[in-house]
Amino acid sequence: MRYDLLLNNCLYDEACEQNTVTITQKTYDVSSEMRGHLSTLNVMRSEVRSQLESISARVERVERELEYLENKMPAQSDIEMEEALLEQQIKAAELDQLKRKAKIKVENDCNVALSQIKSLKMVKKMGDNAGSWFKDPAAGAAKVYLLSGIRNDTLLEYASLQSFSEKIAVPPFKVVRLPFSWQGTGHLVYNGFLYYHKADTPNQILKVDLSNGTVVDSTLLPGAGRLPVYSLNTNTYLDMAVDELGLWVIHADPEYGGNLVLTKLDKGNLAVEYIWDTQCKSQDAEGAFIICGTLYVVYNTHYGGRSTVQCLYDIHDTIHSTESPVVFFPKRYTSHSSIHYHPGDKQLYAWDDGYQTLYKVETRINDQIPDE
Repeated sequence: MRYDLLLNNCLYDEACEQNTVTITQKTYDVSSEMRGHLSTLNVMRSEVRSQLESISARVERVERELEYLENKMPAQSDIEMEEALLEQQIKAAELDQLKRKAKIKVENDCNVALSQIKSLKMVKKMGDNAGSWFKDPAAGAAKVYLLSGIRNDTLLEYASLQSFSEKIAVPPFKVVRLPFSWQGTGHLVYNGFLYYHKADTPNQILKVDLSNGTVVDSTLLPGAGRLPVYSLNTNTYLDMAVDELGLWVIHADPEYGGNLVLTKLDKGNLAVEYIWDTQCKSQDAEGAFIICGTLYVVYNTHYGGRSTVQCLYDIHDTIHSTESPVVFFPKRYTSHSSIHYHPGDKQLYAWDDGYQTLYKVETRINDQIPDE
């Protein structure tokens, strides 16, 4: 509407005055509305400015973090150098493994494998249902040792197998009180020294001089002690063994599916020489023994049955479980709490529900070529 025309036409007219008042009021109303819109726009402008400043600060922070990460990230050349170094280390480790295996093979040429187990002989019955007995496998040694039960600090020493097997009650040649109690049934004597799992420790092995009963060395076996080595002998966590190649210890590793792990030890200072992860399971196993670097695992049932060798692991990769038949123990339904191989006598010294039992081991020549 053209307000100036209306004013001219209504000059000196009372209606014109009324129109002037109306126009003035409308102008005021429009002005007030415009001021309200301007105020709203100012508020919105402040909010937008605040949001832009916040976004700008975030962008700057992201840029700083990206710059930090770029400075921290190694250059491509550094990554390539690290990969090359890692590859060299892996190859060196593999070469070291091959050298160790070759060294074990060369130092003691041992090329026999288990053929069968026969000639069961129950030598005596004494002590608890569980225990361990064995003959010192050192060359020229004749003494026999007995440790009854799953935990004690006493070892009985006999002059020979003959004196131990006497039908009449013959006192032991010597009673040795150990400085610390033993646990389980996996101990053994080698060259006049007792190697055993120290009670109340997960994985400590002690070496005790039986001539004076003192501890001469000890070690903690890596990864051992979290699982019984055999599920049918729940009190034994470390099982010591001796064969033609030296001193070993067997344990089960829960991080490896409960499979058995074979460790070669230095008989002098108990240093770990090498470790093999095997495919043999601890489930339903009652014991194991080693012949010429091959681990033979004995399985049974919870109720006692006919023991069988169903899994083996050869450190030289010349014998495999899939190619070897199951080996049965002589026909008798029982269970074993310990089994120890004597490389000189070619016999197994087993503890059979309180009976001290001998099994004759027959071997064959193993002329297989190691796998590459």
